[in-house]
Amino acid sequence: MFDYDGLVFRSAAAETADQQGNGPVGNYHQAGKVVWAEFSGGAVLRGSLVGECAEDGTLHLGYCQLLDTGEVISGRCVSTPERLADGRVQLREQWRRFDATDAGSTGVSYIVSTEPAPQPAH
Repeated sequence: MFDYDGLVFRSAAAETADQQGNGPVGNYHQAGKVVWAEFSGGAVLRGSLVGECAEDGTLHLGYCQLLDTGEVISGRCVSTPERLADGRVQLREQWRRFDATDAGSTGVSYIVSTEPAPQPAH
């Protein structure tokens, strides 16, 4: 099983970056299949997520964040991991917000671990 415990991820998404281009940083934890994280930085004052990790490392998560504008954003996402050549992990986050639109706003974001991740046990 993939292990996210102790990994730190940084976002480069423009929508959550501050005026200097700095994005939020998330500290990930895992116990068995349960994954959770706290994140802040950039335009995000505070955020959290919780969900489950599948055998292939795919994350099914719910999230909530408070932006520096006072806006509260919540939703869910499916994050698919890809191991980069340097050993870091990139997550492709396909998200859907809970908002006033009928279908909810959707999009894709990418976050990358700040350090190489241990290889999963076989």
